[in-house]
Amino acid sequence: MCVTCGCGTGSAFINGKPLQRRHSRGETMRFRAHGAAAPVAEIAPSRIVKLEQDILAKNNRYAEANRRYLSAHGIFALNLVSSPGSGKTTLLVKTIESLNGTQPLAVIEGDQQTENDAARIRATGAPAIQINTGKGCHLDAQMVGQAMRQMELQDDSLLLIENVGNLVCPASFDLGEAHKVVILSVTEGEDKPLKYPDIFRAADLMLLNKCDLLPYLVFDADLAIEYARRINPKLQVIRLSATSGEGMPEWLEWIKGGCRNAVAAKPEASLG
Repeated sequence: MCVTCGCGTGSAFINGKPLQRRHSRGETMRFRAHGAAAPVAEIAPSRIVKLEQDILAKNNRYAEANRRYLSAHGIFALNLVSSPGSGKTTLLVKTIESLNGTQPLAVIEGDQQTENDAARIRATGAPAIQINTGKGCHLDAQMVGQAMRQMELQDDSLLLIENVGNLVCPASFDLGEAHKVVILSVTEGEDKPLKYPDIFRAADLMLLNKCDLLPYLVFDADLAIEYARRINPKLQVIRLSATSGEGMPEWLEWIKGGCRNAVAAKPEASLG
């Protein structure tokens, strides 16, 4: 977390514009650090715990506000988390292309620097906004909430949030999403769920990606799934490849089902 890893140092930008943390509704906001992390030896353990609790409590308030907004508007939001290089952006591009305009959607991209991934998403015709976190290693709920307001999301739509490539901090930060989706590629080790259990415990779905490469790798897919379910017995798993199309129909149907449920759960829908 920020207190111990120092990831909050530096500034964050949305669509290239510096943002400032404040409670006003101004369009320009700078996401400043939670504070440069002091050496752990200089901070009492009780103080570290208190700082972590304060950070998460503040984040959770923003996350609940995001969740209320998304729920009221029938928007199905997914928080996609993985290590760098797992194929998140390629998967998003293929997902958007496969939906082929049948589902209104938008994408929030999180990276420390560059707008490369947002540009790839926009090339599909889908709206995308880039959040650059500077030295931060995760998105937080305030960043996402402000990005949502800038995008003017459609009612009854899909919001795909690609988090910064990292399996640690994103596990602790609720963004107001309906589900965390963890992506594990077969080019990584089968024991990733055991090494980074928090994100696999927090996720509702695991996508085992790049399965088209299995014939060329020493990777035991069944063992990887066993490890993931050892951490989270309720974890759903879809084996897929954005390149070959394996598993894509199941993934798309999972998304469509979530979108239908989000629309059905809208307050006005329940009253009708």
